[in-house]
Amino acid sequence: MTTAAVLLAAGGGTRFRADGHKLVTVLRDRPVYQHALAAALAAGLDEVVVVGAVALELPDAVTVVCNERWADGQATSVQAAVRHATGAGHDAVVIGLADQPFIAPEAWRTVAATDGPIVVATYDGRRGNPVRLHRDVWPLLATSGDEGARTLMRNRPDLVREVACPGDPADIDTVEDLQRWNS
Repeated sequence: MTTAAVLLAAGGGTRFRADGHKLVTVLRDRPVYQHALAAALAAGLDEVVVVGAVALELPDAVTVVCNERWADGQATSVQAAVRHATGAGHDAVVIGLADQPFIAPEAWRTVAATDGPIVVATYDGRRGNPVRLHRDVWPLLATSGDEGARTLMRNRPDLVREVACPGDPADIDTVEDLQRWNS
């Protein structure tokens, strides 16, 4: 069984009101996305995929999947990841967000190693990312909208398994978020 770590980096970042895209702004001496990417790489899954629409500096070991339809919502990025994973022969994807720089590599590994159709990380009892999606649920995923797998998890709670994870699921959505974490 092979599993790909997928980092979604295709959103417009519309709540981040500053020059430049939020993913490339500096958080603690390096761009926001590099924190999330480092954790995904350190998890040691079979492949690391970045689904993006923003130009990012990525190591050669990372597979880049461009989502031309990113403005149509997060579901299109998840679909792009699933198409890639299908073609690559993966059995599951573990999806995280590039604007969540404090998710620990252990969270990626824990979610990846937990069996179930859908496995979601929890932090202090609250659901977050990353989320593991087994190939059996890929046909059930939304094809449009801004809710990756959340709609499926709401509609089919019988498919969901929660697993407690280390790290912090905070995301960088606004300039104020960035300032708070840089202070």
